[in-house]
Amino acid sequence: MSNDSQGSVKGEAAMILSPSGSASSQGPPLSPSTTSKPPELPDELVQAGWAKCWSRRENRPYYFNRFTNQSLWEVPVLGQHDVISDPLGLNAAPAEGGDSNLGNGQRKRRSSEEQVAGPNSVKRAKVEPTTPISPSTPGVKPWSAAPEDKQAPPATPTTPSPAPAPYRPAVIYWDLDIQTNAVIREHRPASHLPPHPEIEMQRAQLVTKLRQHYHELCHQREGIDPPRESFNRWLLERKVIDKGHDPLLPSDCDPIISPSMFREVMNDIPIRLSRIKYKEEARKLLFKYAEAAKKMIDSRNASPESRKVVKWNAEDTMSWLRRDHSASKEDYMDRLEHLRQQCGPHVAAVAKDSVEGICSKIYQLSADYSRRLRQTHLSLLQDPPTEACASPQQSRLVYCYPVRLVIPSPPLPRVELHFENDVACLRFRGEMVKVNRGHFSKLELLYRYSCIDDPRFEKFLSRVWCLLKRYQEMFGSGANEGTGLQGALPVTVFEALNRQFGVSFECFASPLNCYFKQFCSAFPDIDGFFGSRGPFLSFSPVSGSFEANPPFCEELMDTMVTHFEELLNQSSEPLSFIVFVPEWRDPVTPALTRMEASRFLRHQLSVTAYEHEYRSGSQHICKRDEMYYRAVHGTAVLFLQNDAGFAKWAPTPERLAELTAAYRPASSRTSSLSSPGPAHIAPADRDSAPKASDRMQSDVMSPGGHDNNNNNSNNNNSSSSSSSSSSSSSPRDKMAAV
Repeated sequence: MSNDSQGSVKGEAAMILSPSGSASSQGPPLSPSTTSKPPELPDELVQAGWAKCWSRRENRPYYFNRFTNQSLWEVPVLGQHDVISDPLGLNAAPAEGGDSNLGNGQRKRRSSEEQVAGPNSVKRAKVEPTTPISPSTPGVKPWSAAPEDKQAPPATPTTPSPAPAPYRPAVIYWDLDIQTNAVIREHRPASHLPPHPEIEMQRAQLVTKLRQHYHELCHQREGIDPPRESFNRWLLERKVIDKGHDPLLPSDCDPIISPSMFREVMNDIPIRLSRIKYKEEARKLLFKYAEAAKKMIDSRNASPESRKVVKWNAEDTMSWLRRDHSASKEDYMDRLEHLRQQCGPHVAAVAKDSVEGICSKIYQLSADYSRRLRQTHLSLLQDPPTEACASPQQSRLVYCYPVRLVIPSPPLPRVELHFENDVACLRFRGEMVKVNRGHFSKLELLYRYSCIDDPRFEKFLSRVWCLLKRYQEMFGSGANEGTGLQGALPVTVFEALNRQFGVSFECFASPLNCYFKQFCSAFPDIDGFFGSRGPFLSFSPVSGSFEANPPFCEELMDTMVTHFEELLNQSSEPLSFIVFVPEWRDPVTPALTRMEASRFLRHQLSVTAYEHEYRSGSQHICKRDEMYYRAVHGTAVLFLQNDAGFAKWAPTPERLAELTAAYRPASSRTSSLSSPGPAHIAPADRDSAPKASDRMQSDVMSPGGHDNNNNNSNNNNSSSSSSSSSSSSSPRDKMAAV
């Protein structure tokens, strides 16, 4: 990302292969100054976590590694460890030769560098390294050459050693060589504040605190647990309309009351309904609902008519339960549905003000946290931004390029990196984030293609840490939490889309799950360094072929359709959107109805439930056998194209046949197609719950979109088929999820 506006953009390849911009030198120096006392240990040992300590029992010094908890009496040597004290090989040097324990802006020195330049100088001479610390890009300058070493001449000649082979993932889920065909009007750099690890850590703490407040309010006011992942969906739903400055915390929304949060909490009142599998469970749930409804109407300020209706229906239900012991599961479920229809409106009426209070309180806290965070962030900047007059919009057409920031990045603190088997671990002040080695290599490539203000990778690790932390704090830290927010299409489908329909751009993605290097995503302030073109609802292409797989939120999907219609209306250039949405028909979603009635709809096909698969949203950290899962609902694929787009990328029978074939699950993955979350529901179990809530009771995560800012994920209030609980109200109110 650049500190100044992007100039003439002739094509993305020119920008990628020849990045411009001055290299900032904020990395901490490797060697001490001539006036400071040399450390007791060499720099490379200190950076690898070693420290010299004193043993009072033995009355002599020893050496301790804070990363590996290893202790030695002798001075440690990098890459040489006692197999007895290190039986598992945890401290062994990386096989690829990467300096896995070095921090952001640091690299390991060879023995020739450790020789002093003169008898009175402690400054070490520089020897150009033969390998970078990244295991994936041999022969390239390291991310971290120290600023003070830049002009130092080599003291002694060295024999360059051959660079090790680059790290190559066993399976690659992306193709970053595909160039874009998306054309946009040139725009000004964005005014977002540049990311900083200190701020990201504070934001994570505030988001965690806000989650706790939400949990406490639901317990205190309604006596329920908050609907599963409803807070995550609230964050996404709010950001669709938020005009505030913070990239994650909502602070300027109208209306204040979130329809998504209000709907999900109301669905769980008076109790959360669960998917029923056995008759005994249905009987128990019916009794609990009747008892909870009666108790709630007695304890709230309800009208006499509401009290009369609810109490009569609850007592009638309990009387029926006492006298009829031979009812089937279907009888209990029918009775429960009748009770919900009779009591539900009255219970909702008395709970309305309380639930609105929960939504309002959470929003006000979020706005307050956002203001405090922005003040702290501004204090870290060297040159705080000033309100500038808006320059006129440029009219030149260019190929789309990543988001650029107008505010220069401040000096970034060091982030430490080490590898544990096939996982890259990045640590900042005790906070560790992880990503598998393959996706770490992918992030490095995206950064090399897209970032133009850091050609020497001095800020790479800090920005990767911020990226991973941002998505982690948005999804939550629970088991399998948030994985449904970033589901992606299979690789074979992307290949067919590119080959047959010229698709080179994803409307809803992230640097972690994108297939192309051109995509829109939630957080332009950090994702832009890795190729993001910004939020899709703010992205206005003139021509190109696009894939859209949004998170399954009705508010977001409806806004997305409006944006599609405007873009297709305004452009006479070839423009095509291939949209993947859940095929919900009971009742049908407004977005699906609008697209089916659109004058730009050229073709529509349906992919049957349980007969197609999606990639996991946690693909950057999950196991390989958990990468794919089957969808528990049908998927509608709609082709929205203007006349020029239809002429260029028409959905012909031959093209559609290849796309449909690409959607079929690979036989080699048949055993690993279940959800990486809880066990998925078998087709035979889909009629176990009230019909009105069939759509929400799915327990496999939706193949929801990948984006977060303009995306609101699949609304899962459901649970596993055997034991987990889920909300059961209007099908429009809940969606398949983990």
